[in-house]
Amino acid sequence: MPTFIMLTRVAAETLRSPHALEDLERKAVGAIRAQCPHVKWLSSYAVLGPYDYLDIFEAPDIDTATKVSTLIRTHGRSYSEVWAATDWEKFKQMIHAMPA
Repeated sequence: MPTFIMLTRVAAETLRSPHALEDLERKAVGAIRAQCPHVKWLSSYAVLGPYDYLDIFEAPDIDTATKVSTLIRTHGRSYSEVWAATDWEKFKQMIHAMPA
């Protein structure tokens, strides 16, 4: 399955307390599991900088990845970006197969 990286920023005005983040997470994860059962979550990180979270997941296709992003955006009035990613070893195989 293709791998996707999603960066998310939660709108500050939606958070009443730091513990509200866990509630948002539960709701978002529940919605994704219910509506995108073929998505495999690989990793999640809280990050410093302009985004709050970085998530890595596999989805069967770009439509499903877009659906994941849409579901995330509906929780916490968040902003997200989703990038398709290629495993480094697979990328090297691809470039070695290209003409010089």
